[in-house]
Amino acid sequence: MKNHTRLDPDILRVGHLLADAARRETLKYFRTTDLSTDNKVADGYDPVTVADRAAERAMLDILAQERPDDAVLGEEYGAVSGTSGLTWVLDPIDGTRGFVSGTPTWGVLIAVGDADGPFFGIIDQPYIGERFIGGPGLATVTGPTGTHKLQTRKSRDLSEATVFTTFPEVGTKAEGAAFAQVSQKARLTRYGTDCYAYALVAAGQVDLVIEASLQAYDLQAPIAVVQAAGGIVTDWQGGPAHNGGRALAAANPEIHAQALEMLRHCAP
Repeated sequence: MKNHTRLDPDILRVGHLLADAARRETLKYFRTTDLSTDNKVADGYDPVTVADRAAERAMLDILAQERPDDAVLGEEYGAVSGTSGLTWVLDPIDGTRGFVSGTPTWGVLIAVGDADGPFFGIIDQPYIGERFIGGPGLATVTGPTGTHKLQTRKSRDLSEATVFTTFPEVGTKAEGAAFAQVSQKARLTRYGTDCYAYALVAAGQVDLVIEASLQAYDLQAPIAVVQAAGGIVTDWQGGPAHNGGRALAAANPEIHAQALEMLRHCAP
């Protein structure tokens, strides 16, 4: 597929349109009594809200108007075929459990990629007011203090690292045990924040994010943003992660290698 060395300005333009629309829709419902919620699963709790659906619907309407030849993969409404070779991957609310709990670090994920994976991504934090963008020649965050360049942390030993994961159990018992090996070596382990943890890797605040049981729409925008800022994202075997499953996001190749050595022995 095409080697994306320069970002098409129209992709950036439409990406902002989508993020703006999703902000409007999600903030209508956040911390209100109007939030209706359904559970996607019979065993456990995987919520979807009216805000998820409204935000994705708004983004789909924009793409139908602005980029009709591109394919779309969304969490709530599935796949839309296209002819351009490009796919927009949408997660209208990454961190719906946090959203329904009133915590502010949920985000909107928007990515564009081809068969080789994502090359452009947005991690938007509507309530916090931060927008992290990554693509060819572009790695910035815009927020309350203005616009700043994104740059991941320089190399440090795992013993000095900060590690994030969303859920303490991580995934299966085996995956949890593999994560624990890394966590026990690290200086600081933190839980929660969903996609915001990847944004913090890109911003140079965090060294590692380790997760499992992810979907493509959970990962593609974070991959693009982290890699544009100088980081690396793979699965637990060191291969591509953009189709979902296990993910290891690292600030630099050196700390990635340290964590990967502990994770790669976890059975598939």
